[in-house]
Amino acid sequence: MTHARNAAMALVALLLVVGGAWSSWGTAQHVLLSKGREHGTLTVTGCNEETCSGRYVPEDPAQPHNALTIEHSVAAAKGKTLPVVVKPGTEEAVRTGWGGGLHAWLPLGGALLLAAPVVGGGLRMTRTAWSLAGAGAALLLGAFLAL
Repeated sequence: MTHARNAAMALVALLLVVGGAWSSWGTAQHVLLSKGREHGTLTVTGCNEETCSGRYVPEDPAQPHNALTIEHSVAAAKGKTLPVVVKPGTEEAVRTGWGGGLHAWLPLGGALLLAAPVVGGGLRMTRTAWSLAGAGAALLLGAFLAL
């Protein structure tokens, strides 16, 4: 019975961490693998509950985007200019640099925090649980400070 409980807890913790990494990768890939993608700056002109839009100025003036949208966050205030990379084939942008990279990995940080009690309580691996919680908290704090 103990082995079944340990296997179930390990599966839940693994599922949490993999789900967080998978959720983060959708945005993080554009920040981490930005070579060869369209770069520029976005000046935020307005926001709704989910997105902010603004005037886009590309690094290469031959590229035809006039306005793009970016995910709404505390850093995307009206009038602020952000360095961005454009998602290929869309009119969506992702913030680049340390702030954008850490913001993209926020779901993984939350998943690490959620997995920590499962590992600590369910698997009785307290040091590993504290390591997971510390890594998740550091990621969330780093994103907060970088934005």
